[in-house]
Amino acid sequence: MQSNSPPESVNALDAGGLKAPDITVWSVWENQALMGIGALKELSSSVGEIKSMRTDPAHVRKGVAGTLLLHIISVAMDRGYRCLSLETGSGTEFEPALALYRKHGFANGIAFGGYTETRFNQFLHLKL
Repeated sequence: MQSNSPPESVNALDAGGLKAPDITVWSVWENQALMGIGALKELSSSVGEIKSMRTDPAHVRKGVAGTLLLHIISVAMDRGYRCLSLETGSGTEFEPALALYRKHGFANGIAFGGYTETRFNQFLHLKL
């Protein structure tokens, strides 16, 4: 995220941040190779945030992100969330992820969870 985002607009968590008690992390593996990770943060009893979605460059176009996203949506529904939201950047580097989110029903909307809207970031929401 650092290379594709202005420093003041990076909201990605490092490994330590992903260990917070309100965050659940999943991973996809192929044998001993980590293909990707996804994380869900509980904002309230009815709202979740996709906090991290990363696919290792060696495993792009293998369905890793789609698998993780469908799993996160399923878990959010099982938890009784009514909305699933995310914050991400803008620009060509983010277009593949945005296309995936929109394919699964996410739509642009307002800032949430203490984020500040800038020219660079955007907010997507999925009603569950």
